[in-house]
Order: sequence, then C-alpha cells, then structure tokens
Amino acid sequence: MKIFIQHMVSLRCKMVVKEVIQQSGLQYLSVELGQAEIAGDISDRQYKVLKTSLAIYGLVVIENKKSRLTEKIKNLIIELVHYSDEKLSINFSDYLSKKLQYDYTYLANIFSEVEGITVEKFIICHKIERVKELMLDDDLNLTQIAYKLHYSSVGHLSNQFKKVTGLTPSRYKHLKLKRRLALENICIKQ
Repeated sequence: MKIFIQHMVSLRCKMVVKEVIQQSGLQYLSVELGQAEIAGDISDRQYKVLKTSLAIYGLVVIENKKSRLTEKIKNLIIELVHYSDEKLSINFSDYLSKKLQYDYTYLANIFSEVEGITVEKFIICHKIERVKELMLDDDLNLTQIAYKLHYSSVGHLSNQFKKVTGLTPSRYKHLKLKRRLALENICIKQ
C-alpha cells in the first residue's frame, strides 16, 4: 500500500517516516520524499495510528488525488533544486511532465489550484533559498552559484534574488542574514 505524505522534504523526514512505520508494527518496502510504500494490507486501526503518529512530526497523510499530485510536483522540484547538481537537458515543465506522465498544463493548473501559486514561482522561491544557503556557506562565489544552479548569468540570478528578497545578493551577504526557511514553508499560501 502506498501512502502519500505532505511536508516530507528532507532526509531527516524519511528517517522519521521509517521509524514511525516500524513503531506502528508495519514494514515499509520503500520510503521516498513524499511517499512510503508499506508491505501488505493495513487495518483501519493501523492506518489511523500511522496518521496520528506522523502528525506528531508535522507530517500529514494525503488522501486527496489533487493534493497527492501537487506534493509529487513539490518533491520533484525540491529534489532537483536542493539535492541534485544534475543539469537538466530539458526544461522544468518537460521534466515534470515526463516524470509524472501528465500534460504540463494540467499539472500547472492543479498545482496553482491547490497551492495558490504557480509552479514557476515555487521553483524560483526554492532556487533563491538554495542561493541563500550557498552564499552563507562561503564556499562559492556568486558566479559559481549561478553556474551550479543553472542560471543563464549572474545578472539573471541577481535580478531574481532582488525580486524575491528585496535585497541584492551582495547586500544580503553583507548583512549576514542567516535566517533560512524550512523547505516546507517556502512559498506557502499567503
């Protein structure tokens, strides 16, 4: 049985889900960002215990089809932006369509309906959050960050950064703003 889990955006979340499943007397076959596959059938009582136990950690079992699809979109974006250095040979819209096997327009409409923002805005918010993280690490300069995150130029990155944060990257770094957002709180509905 597959269950879909909202706010599951990090490796730590995966560890928590594995532990909760095992503590519920169940066995998992796989645990990925946003979903877990449980071996065999589970009773209604086990399902309720699992949902309650996950909720303690801020993880929510998703039962609505549109919300599940939206969560898959979010997790694919988070994986690419925060956990992968892979440069896409195709654009994000084609990548999402291919991975989820739906027309991008359908995916974008569902995402906007459920999240209240566009897929593009969600991607930009996560890329800028990743830029902040890399800038504060002090390992890379802005040119290297732009290259790593596949921006067409440093100017493009800088313009996008200022639109999202209200600050230039150099001003942000100068202020040493170490406040970062939890991944599940980036681009939430206002």
